[in-house]
This record gives sequence, C-alpha cells and structure tokens, in this order.
Amino acid sequence: MPLAASAQVSAGTNLVGTMNQSIDSKSAVVGQRVLITDVHSQDNNITGATIYAHVCDVQAAGQGRTAKLQVCTDTLKTRSGNTYALDGRITGAQVNTKSNAVNEAGGAVAGMIVGNIIGKKLGTNAGGLLGAAGGYIYAKNAKQNVTIPANTPVTVQVLRAARQATR
Repeated sequence: MPLAASAQVSAGTNLVGTMNQSIDSKSAVVGQRVLITDVHSQDNNITGATIYAHVCDVQAAGQGRTAKLQVCTDTLKTRSGNTYALDGRITGAQVNTKSNAVNEAGGAVAGMIVGNIIGKKLGTNAGGLLGAAGGYIYAKNAKQNVTIPANTPVTVQVLRAARQATR
C-alpha cells in the first residue's frame, strides 16, 4: 500500500532511487541541481517518488588535494503529490575514481628523464634513479577526481522530513 496522504516519513527510513545525471568533482558547482527518481522505501510504503537535491560541497582533486563531492537533499515528492522538506544523507552510491597507475608511471618516467639530465650535468649516473623516485612521489600525490555516474542507484537515509502544506 503506497504512503497514505496523512502518513509521515520517519527518521531512519532508507529511500532508494536512481540518480539521473552524472556529477563529478572536476566540473560540479555548489548549488547544481541533482534529481533522484523512482524512489522507494525498503518496505515499499513509498514508491515512485522523486528526491530533489543539490551539490552542497565540491572540491576538484589537485596536487596534494583529495577530491570532495557532497550532495544534500532538499525535497521528497511522493507519487500521490505530497511534498516533504527532506534532510537526508546519502549512505550508498557508486562512486568512481580513475586509477592513478598511469599518472604514477608517467611521473616516474618523466622524473627519470629530468633526473638523467641533471645527473649528466653533475657528472653522475644516479640522477635517473633519483628523478624516477621524485616523479613517482609527485604523481602519487596528484589525487584523482570522483564521479557518480548517471543511472546510479543511490540510498538516502532520512534524518528529518517535514510534510509541507499543499496549495
């Protein structure tokens, strides 16, 4: 039986839906709208609902800086037309990060080349080895951006929901 018109969405309820668009820490902006559709509760008291959310914190990955991407929920609209102000947290979603192995290998090779040039100027063959180690550390520290792909199943735990009056 779907959510009755007078029922409340209680704290602790887990809602599962599908994020319609891809968002990533490299290009997302604070305030960017996020839509989660086909939302249902685990007990199916809520089915076919929509969660309206937004990006509330984002930081692109950079040298020594880990990527951050946070989505905050705003509203739950049920199939029957009821609307709730929704304070929830995403507790499950597929989050992809690109492997850093290519960057690390590239950094090591670039470092080795630079190290060899420096080593030859100093009259030693150790430059390549030192350069390779330095390149690896630099590339290893280059953090990767995160992406939540389109059509990803998302779980939102309700912290608080307040039914809004219909007009």
